[in-house]
Formats: sequence, structure tokens, C-alpha cells
Amino acid sequence: MQNTYQLTRRDFLKVAAAGVGGITLQPWQRLFSLPDFPQSAKLGRVVADGLGGRVDIKAAPDYDAATVTSVYEDTVVPWLQEKVGRWPWRNNQRWVETPEGFIWSPYLQPVKNEPAQPVTELPQMGADLGMWVEVTVPYVEASIANGPPRSAWWRFRVENGQPYRFYYSQVLWVDQIKTEGDGSMWYRVNERYGNPGDIFWCQAEAFRPLTPEEVAPITPEITDKRIEIDINWKEQHLSCYEGNSEVYFCRISSGKAEGATPLSPAVSSGFMIWRKLYSLHMGGSTAASSWDVPAVAWTSLFHGDGVAIHSTYWHNNYGEPMSHGCINASPEDAKWIFRWTMPAVSFETGDLTLQGEGGTRVIVNEW
Repeated sequence: MQNTYQLTRRDFLKVAAAGVGGITLQPWQRLFSLPDFPQSAKLGRVVADGLGGRVDIKAAPDYDAATVTSVYEDTVVPWLQEKVGRWPWRNNQRWVETPEGFIWSPYLQPVKNEPAQPVTELPQMGADLGMWVEVTVPYVEASIANGPPRSAWWRFRVENGQPYRFYYSQVLWVDQIKTEGDGSMWYRVNERYGNPGDIFWCQAEAFRPLTPEEVAPITPEITDKRIEIDINWKEQHLSCYEGNSEVYFCRISSGKAEGATPLSPAVSSGFMIWRKLYSLHMGGSTAASSWDVPAVAWTSLFHGDGVAIHSTYWHNNYGEPMSHGCINASPEDAKWIFRWTMPAVSFETGDLTLQGEGGTRVIVNEW
């Protein structure tokens, strides 16, 4: 079978560098169209840095199996099915079968390629014209409208020859629409909260407008709600309770460093969710490292200024500690939790800070 998606490291760097140059010099004439992604109902985008950005495809779902070929970050492959295999000393034993062989599932973000019909006018959202949108393609190239980049994330990408790019499931704010002479439509996107100031233009069909119905609160009439999270190395999961009934369960990833994710006091009702945002630019630092991540969707803050339950698009390794302290969840899980927890958030603002009591309690255990 001919390999339709293999990309060498040299090709990867050449394409990335060409993308940055083209976007910077001639943003409208040379900005990439949406890539010709593989045809498959479900796709996987390579997200993990295996060895210099490389991830091996194995002949069988086994760490010691022969390597068939290698792919690099942001390569998009058909996701045929998931199988249980073998990776020594790791909790996650899931592998994804592709037409070429098997990739360890933590290295693949599950994505779809579902371009949307662009809108021609922005709705009125409170005092502003704008709309919340979600990326519905594996990734979309972006042209910075007000360079040079301000955030550490975008500066790092430029310094390493990588293009500006947004990824499947990220949620952003659109405040302008532009139609080119060839009929193509573009959204001006930015991060409404936490944004250091970067603004971009992207092809409109890469984004689907969010609707009030899909973010409406789940069982808002029930007030006796709580979240319980277990963060042992082998117990990385989250449960939602209404009274004594568990109504939702999912795998998560907590902080990698000892004590990074705060534990609830032994005799307490846990932490309280005090702020919720549709999307937030997140960043921080510790003695060991620093981070800067744009457009983190479905963020529910429950401790200090930055510890939250939130969507994750940069790994698929739920079930093992991966974060700097937050609770990483899949986009689908994070969105459900966001809708279910209190307080409810206004669709117009996509942000609410709670004054006083009333937020859903979060209990973090490490047995």
C-alpha cells in the first residue's frame, strides 16, 4: 500500500518554514488552504514528541514490535480502531491501528475533518458583535494580524520554524469576517480571556459556531452535585455525583510532579469551582518548568488562580499524570463537566466568576 501521509523530518521542517515565511510576507495570496487530510470517519493527529518530533508506527500493538515507518508532529493518519497492546511500565496500553500499522494512542489526538459552512454576518452577543467557534478540522493555518507574536507559545513556534496553527477542538472568539476577491471567507480569531494580545486570520470553514443549546446547563435543577477525582499513579479518573448516584465517569491526567495537583483537606467538602470560561489562554511556571498554551477550552477553575479541569488537545494519555497541576480531560469529557457543574455561564460572555458560595465542589483524593 502506498503511504499517503508519511512525512520525513526534513520535509516537516521545510513545510513548516515555508508556511511561516509565506504567511508573514503575503498573508492573503499564500496562506495555506485547508490540507487534503486523509479520508476516514475518524482521524488521529500526531501530538507527542517521541524523538525529535518523531513517532514510530509498529507492525503490531507492542513496544518491541518492528518499526514499519515513522511520522512527525501534526501528521494526520486514518484511525481504524483501538486495540489493547503492550507498552512496559505504563498504565496506558491502548494502541491505534492505522493503514500502515500501530501507533501508541497517547501519541494521537482523536480528530475529525468536518469543515463548516461560513457565516456571513456576526451575531450580536451582549454589547459586542462576535461569536464563539470551535475548530472542526485536524488543524488550520493562521496568519497573525498584529505581529510580532506576544505569547511565549507563538514565539516558540516561530523561532523553531513552525507555522501559526490552531487545532481540533480549540474554542476561540471571532470578531470580524473578511471575504476575499476569490470568494474565500476568513474569520479574525483571538482569545477573549488571558490573551497576551495576538490576533489571527484563518479560513472560516475550519470553524463551527457554537450554539446556546449545546452549552446549556445539564440538570441545573439538581443542586446536590460534587466531583471526586482520584490521582494515584494507577488511579487517574473523575466521577460526577448527584447525591449518591454517579452520573458521569472519565479518565483524566493530573499533575506529574509530586504535589502538583492540590489534594482536598482530609475533613472538608473539597474545593469550590469559582470561575468558568469557554476558553482561556493558560500559562505559568514552577521551579522546574514554564508553560504557555492558547485557547484551552471548557476551563473550570477550582483552586488558586490557575488549577482547573479543562479540555486538552496536546496529548491523549488520559489515565497517567501529564499536567503541571491541572486536571486534563478529553474535549468531550471537559465540555460535559463544564455544562453539568455550577455556576452556569452566560453564552454571550463565555465567562463567569462566582461571588460567594454556589460552585460545584471538587474533592481530590490520593489514596
